[in-house]
Amino acid sequence: MKILFLEDDSILGETIYEMLTEAGYKTTWVIDGDEASEAAYNEDYDLYIFDINVPKIDGFDLVEYLRGAEDKTPVIFISAMSDIAAISKGFSVGAEDYIKKPFYPQELLLRIEARFLHQDKVLEFKNITYSFLENEVKIEGKVLSLGDVQGAFLRLFISNIGRTISKESLFDLMEHPSHSALRVAINKLKQTTGWEIQNIRGVGYRLEKS
Repeated sequence: MKILFLEDDSILGETIYEMLTEAGYKTTWVIDGDEASEAAYNEDYDLYIFDINVPKIDGFDLVEYLRGAEDKTPVIFISAMSDIAAISKGFSVGAEDYIKKPFYPQELLLRIEARFLHQDKVLEFKNITYSFLENEVKIEGKVLSLGDVQGAFLRLFISNIGRTISKESLFDLMEHPSHSALRVAINKLKQTTGWEIQNIRGVGYRLEKS
């Protein structure tokens, strides 16, 4: 999987670049929008990871330009812009995901795996199947309609069975995140699926393998 990574912060950029490379992704790291545009023109990528506030061409304008050029490569925005207006604009210009800074670098790997690594697969756990291609959940063969938050939680957990998912990663999938709202959402998902989702105190939640 080939990734074009745009980040002008040298410390964060180096950290994420090394992490992506060690995870087996062929990663090109650029530091401004012009470089990113040129790289996207000269080579095909499977995923773009773009900061927004970068020199020359910002992330929003860059994605709008790429979409206008019929480039449909999936985009993950990473940004310190955490207000609803910025997040809404990120999705409106064509991004598939938006991660608010600061974040744990490992969270980025989880998002990549959950959204893109298995996009042509059907995952199954106990009596539930999830098709990434059709974005469809079935329980014992019957289609299950879930809300946005419950659907996002299910995708993340079924993609990371046996791994602890941080509370911060789950908060980012909620419109009005809070510890109490998270507990309610997790309990609702447990009731809907029958899954054993453990609370790892002070860290997050984990869908147990057995």
